[in-house]
Amino acid sequence: MPIQLTLWLLVMASIISGQTASKSFEVSGSLRSRMEGWDWFQAESGDGTYAFSGNVLRVAIQAKRKRYDWTLEMAAPLLVGLPADAVAAGAAGALGLGANYYTANHQRSVAAMIFPKQAFVDWKLEQPGGRLRLGRFEFVDGTERSPASATLAAVKRDRVAHRLIGHFAWTAVGRSFDGAHFTRNLRGMNLTVVAAAPTRGVFQVDGWGPLRVGIGYAALSGGTKTSDWRVFGLYYRDWRQVLKTDNSAIGIRRGDLTSPEILTYGGHWLKVVKQIDLMGWGALQTGQWGRQAHLASTGAIEVGWQPKFIIPKWKPWLRGGYFYGSGDKDPNDSRHGTFFEVLPTPRVYARMPFYNLMNTEDRFVSLILRPSAKLSVRSDLHALRLSSAQDLWYAGGGAFQPWSFGYQGRNGGGARSLANLVDAGVDWNVRKDISVSCYYGRSLGRSVVKAIYPKGQSAQFGYLEVSYRF
Repeated sequence: MPIQLTLWLLVMASIISGQTASKSFEVSGSLRSRMEGWDWFQAESGDGTYAFSGNVLRVAIQAKRKRYDWTLEMAAPLLVGLPADAVAAGAAGALGLGANYYTANHQRSVAAMIFPKQAFVDWKLEQPGGRLRLGRFEFVDGTERSPASATLAAVKRDRVAHRLIGHFAWTAVGRSFDGAHFTRNLRGMNLTVVAAAPTRGVFQVDGWGPLRVGIGYAALSGGTKTSDWRVFGLYYRDWRQVLKTDNSAIGIRRGDLTSPEILTYGGHWLKVVKQIDLMGWGALQTGQWGRQAHLASTGAIEVGWQPKFIIPKWKPWLRGGYFYGSGDKDPNDSRHGTFFEVLPTPRVYARMPFYNLMNTEDRFVSLILRPSAKLSVRSDLHALRLSSAQDLWYAGGGAFQPWSFGYQGRNGGGARSLANLVDAGVDWNVRKDISVSCYYGRSLGRSVVKAIYPKGQSAQFGYLEVSYRF
């Protein structure tokens, strides 16, 4: 939906409400500042060792009425110190996310903008729990229903949400959607339907306009005190006619700018039994990848254990699991088999974001410690490899500007073993309005990385972040 129409809806809502005292409006916001440091795999050219600052100020005005609410939120991202020489020739490409920011913002080391992050009207429908949201809003798949169990809520937030649709809020700009969002609660279940177009943003600070990309999403969610489930369908269409990222030859890709049209069907199931939690998530994709038929699949199984007899004051939580995202086995046939991640927030599942869930197998273990309600510590170990040696090593999170596809692909030369990753992060809620986070990850590249970066197969990434909410 064009932003002009969104703003018009807000004006109409204000007029309908009549003369309103200022005390009926609520103003809130946040300021987040993060210093990131990268030491990328060593390429033949470019410099992958650098640091930069990503900051974003968000201010929202909200009003609540009997029949509807409305929200207008502005965002002002500021990027400082973006690296000018962190792009290498050939398959090596962008050397870390600093390079993505730099190229997406017309090769500027400092970039800033102000744009409407959210601008919507929330109509309260007559049926119980029914709402219709029109305008610009944020949306994350898998968050339609909140489980009663704190364990299930945490698993759903950290291991289910964002896999296919996300607001990409980890970057300084993020992603919103222009369109309609309908929800209704019925007999303990939740029905959610979304029809929208993603906005520009993510890496480019200009988040004003929508993209010629559309999604349609419907999900039915339910559960009990000890379980949670969802079934969903997702439609994706891209009308931009840009060069798609896949494992076919460049000449073939340039000759096929036909729009991808992908259907995804899937669901998740969560269960907690005393100290054990289980998670299953999966999806099947069909449709068209340009002139190729598209058929792909993905799935994840995970288990967690929270023993009460081991350092109980630290509340340890040990988790592990396996993820599979299919890859294409033959670049020259008539079928495209790479699982397409659509519009996710990839950093949720790749905390050192040099990979995503496309053509990926991920075996991991994770240890979470919670010594207090305000402090949590998490460390992961990942063994990563490509699902298909004939496919690419993919990174990225989907469409974010009109002229680029949104995913990067690197040819690993027929190898499968990608990397081993070990990391640690700390989140500290200093006060209810101030939080501090820090993270460090180190990746040891294997045969895929070696084929592309022969001069150095280890990489490091870290950040320090401070957030203030008002």
